[in-house]
Amino acid sequence: MDIWKKNLYTIWVAQFFAMVGMNLVVPFLPFFIRDLGVNGDEAVAKWSGFVFAAPFMLSFFFIPFWGAVGDKYGRKLMVVRAIFGLAIAQLFIGFSPNVEFLFFFRLIQGAISGFIPSALALVSSTSPKEKTGYAIGMLQTATAAGTVIGPLVGGLLADIVSYRSIFFIVAALCFVAGYMIIKNVQVEENKSADDNNEFTLKKNYEYVFNSNRIKIALFLILTTQTAIVLVQPTFALFVETFPIDKNYLSTITGVTFSIMGVFMVFSASNWGKFCDKNGYRINVSIATAGAAISFVLQSFASSIIQIIILRAMLGIFLGGIIPSLYSYVSKNTESSRQAGVMGIASSAFILANLIGPLSGGYFAAHLGLRETFIVSGVLLFGASIIVYKFLKEPDISKDTA
Repeated sequence: MDIWKKNLYTIWVAQFFAMVGMNLVVPFLPFFIRDLGVNGDEAVAKWSGFVFAAPFMLSFFFIPFWGAVGDKYGRKLMVVRAIFGLAIAQLFIGFSPNVEFLFFFRLIQGAISGFIPSALALVSSTSPKEKTGYAIGMLQTATAAGTVIGPLVGGLLADIVSYRSIFFIVAALCFVAGYMIIKNVQVEENKSADDNNEFTLKKNYEYVFNSNRIKIALFLILTTQTAIVLVQPTFALFVETFPIDKNYLSTITGVTFSIMGVFMVFSASNWGKFCDKNGYRINVSIATAGAAISFVLQSFASSIIQIIILRAMLGIFLGGIIPSLYSYVSKNTESSRQAGVMGIASSAFILANLIGPLSGGYFAAHLGLRETFIVSGVLLFGASIIVYKFLKEPDISKDTA
């Protein structure tokens, strides 16, 4: 097997473990907060929001920093650091004596982990240029699969073992993933031996803002991901409006939400191949327009079956947006700066994950649950127009990986 393929498949498994682990806690985290002594629905809801958001608060600032360090000292080192950092953070969380410590340890998780952007940079730099789209699309399927499976497994485990035990299980998964990376990933990296290279956060931001291609891609990552997560805070409330058996509300909501990820798993690598073969402009504009239509149609759905079908349709198109944009950034970045620039791209993604849910709650409160889906559709239609008019194909004449 080619080395780049072995690296890709190893990182895929490791990222799948990491994403399953991080999403195991989603179904029961509010209940764990209640067990830590927080009383009252309003207080639990408030702390749940803080605790869920905590990793993103610091990772927005730290991920570009770790990316710059990876360009200087080695990308494999950063992947290993990130996965073991996540494992250690989960151990600390499992020992949380109260909700304040839980919040603090989740902040630490955001500061010291950053596995996904590190993995993206490593895979981008070790894959052949003509296979970068496929490789990043394939890697994103690990994220989607972990996001789908994690909550389902976490909900099951929460009924079998204690909440704290699940954090220890997550830590064990991450340690296993880290060992796999150390043992199986092979990479020859040029670190900072070249004194002419300045691997600094400031230089990476200057590089990004001097590239029109990368600036447009980062804006599109921010806009499209904001649109995608806009409906997440109120999606369960939206499902509740349909004529369903309320005794199975959580199960139906979970299935309806997860079906999107299932279809994204199968579509992402194919979109990557299409972009490698036919270019990014047409494929990404089709993907964003298709996702926009899916969101708008959901606002007019009259049954849960229609929602499930439209969520599956949405997953197919989502597989061609964020993975393709990450691949586009990679192909427009010098190989010596890829970890740092991919870290900045991931910061745009993280910022969207903060803006989207907050904005979605506001729109749902002031416009309505169904109208929030239309807002997502409008944002994605706008992004599709920007892609079609302004996104230029990667400049393959540059020194890119």
